[in-house]
Amino acid sequence: MSCRMLYRLSIGLVIVFLLTACEAGAIPTALPAAATATQTAAPPRILVVCLGEEPESLYPYAKLSASAREILAAVYDGPLDTNAYGYQPVILEKLPSLDDGDAVIESVSMYIGDEIVDADDNPVTLAAGVRVHPSGCRSEACAVTYSGIGEIQMDQLVANFSLLPELTWSDGTPLTAEDSVYSFNLAADAETPGSKYLIERTQSYEAVDELTVQWWGKPGYIDSTYFVNFWTPYPQHSWGEFSAAELPTVDIAAQTPLGWGAYVIEEWVSGNSIRLVRNPRYFRSNEEMPYYDELVFRFTPDPDTALSLLLSGACDALAPSVSLEEHAGLLLAAEAQGILQMEVAGTLTLESLDFGIRPAEYDDGFSLLAGDRPDFFGDPRTRQAVALCLDRQQVVDTVLFGLAEVADSFLPAEHPFYNDQLTGHAYNAPAGSALLEQVGWHDQDGEASTPRLARNVTGVVDGTPLELDYWTVGTPQRRQVSEILAASLAGCGIKVNLQYFNYEDFYAPAPQGVLFGRQFELAEVAMGSEGAEPPCTWHSSREIPDGQNQWSGTNLSGYDDPAYDAACRSAQTAMREEEAYAENLRLVQAMLSDDLPVVPLFWRIKVAAARPGLCNFVLDPTAASDLWNIERYADDASCGE
Repeated sequence: MSCRMLYRLSIGLVIVFLLTACEAGAIPTALPAAATATQTAAPPRILVVCLGEEPESLYPYAKLSASAREILAAVYDGPLDTNAYGYQPVILEKLPSLDDGDAVIESVSMYIGDEIVDADDNPVTLAAGVRVHPSGCRSEACAVTYSGIGEIQMDQLVANFSLLPELTWSDGTPLTAEDSVYSFNLAADAETPGSKYLIERTQSYEAVDELTVQWWGKPGYIDSTYFVNFWTPYPQHSWGEFSAAELPTVDIAAQTPLGWGAYVIEEWVSGNSIRLVRNPRYFRSNEEMPYYDELVFRFTPDPDTALSLLLSGACDALAPSVSLEEHAGLLLAAEAQGILQMEVAGTLTLESLDFGIRPAEYDDGFSLLAGDRPDFFGDPRTRQAVALCLDRQQVVDTVLFGLAEVADSFLPAEHPFYNDQLTGHAYNAPAGSALLEQVGWHDQDGEASTPRLARNVTGVVDGTPLELDYWTVGTPQRRQVSEILAASLAGCGIKVNLQYFNYEDFYAPAPQGVLFGRQFELAEVAMGSEGAEPPCTWHSSREIPDGQNQWSGTNLSGYDDPAYDAACRSAQTAMREEEAYAENLRLVQAMLSDDLPVVPLFWRIKVAAARPGLCNFVLDPTAASDLWNIERYADDASCGE
């Protein structure tokens, strides 16, 4: 019997079989060769972490997989950590601050021909007719149009970053500010993949001395997270002889990148594992870190096999890249019996149900006579009613074993800028049905099993049934979620036609693609952000996919509200420590809660597991890598208690 078939049995029986029968299957047990213990020396302490996939590359400027980021957490430590929705310096003395004086906003004189950032956040050359924010101005209300004559005063943001002294690369070469400047120039190279957004808004990035880097934003660019505008150092002495185009294929960058962290890559056995050894020059060595002499990352794409390896002792931990979410019930039961420890954390990936408020066919104006789709969602009360008729808590309890959080905003409830005064739309079918009646969607036959019919609904022909197409990808979890939500909507007289797509078709390029081409009525999607910053721009009008932006953007519903755009922009141009930042973020959350261009469903979770006794094995929602503190992992029998 295979390990996968065992999951059809009860959880208790599964655990028993995993502990006994599964180990007899075709489970690889050989590890890469480690140092042999002698009679006089203690054997090396080895930590084995199973990953869900083998990375294609470890080159930091490549498009890194989750497993690559997990490995690189052992090679680099920092330079910044983003934990608990905040920022912590690791190899920096501190984060720059306007209050401390290592960051300043200066008023500078700008003239025609100078490089600036205009009032719409575009890097431009100053010329007559360009709209700018003069010095002291951050909002649309005080923006002015440059006449082209003489000077204009604008604000420029400058920040200084100071490295800890005596940092070295693992080969003993001093790590200096020039390594960070090298990294900036490498990132700026046209041959290096990745976003150029911040680079295009940077005037200069220079080493002031051996340990200090100074970042200058272009005049007009006020960045609320200026204090993280530090480029991760990369080893110029090792990589400098190669061009930006060559580096992704060079072994010393893609296979064995040099770092300053707790471990050094020793061996990569393709298809099997990567072995690392303790870095003797690690700057935290005097804190007795890392605890382990060797670290082995083992590639185990199949979650069932990974669980068997954990329970047999062949793996000490399973990283979130193993994709254990669908095994949460088994893990909960195993943890209750003391067999393993389970770690669960939220993420900044939001599962949502998007309304097709303004499909692409409306871009030239809405007209039923022209054959446009009925305007099902033009009235926000209809969207609110749909939200009230969605039993999101049942989804969380049933599909996610109660481990996730029902969402009411684009921020989790524990985020420091979450608006805890939101109206919310908890499941309330009677209230949702009453709201539909107000809009003009009537239950004419008194049968909840038949869809409501329109009578005097703006943009909808009388007699049109409230029958909606619900589109998403056909993964098992999405099928479970959509079926529960379709059933709860039916209780309000909303008929849903479920249709499942493969990933490639669902996310196909626009304008033909159903999602980015804005052709859907209801679409279940997931949207994620990196770091801890609130993504209010997800729903700004500039993010509506259309021909002007090559059909790229996150505002799939077509939501367009100038007041929302202004509030979001005000949040972006305020400093994180200023009250205006929090005020505007609370405001945009309230706007979305009322207008509901999308219904937030739940925050996706990440799941990991480890043997009892592995200390400091914790996940964090906002960490750049799920193994962000791997240097602190240690053995202690009390950890499993």
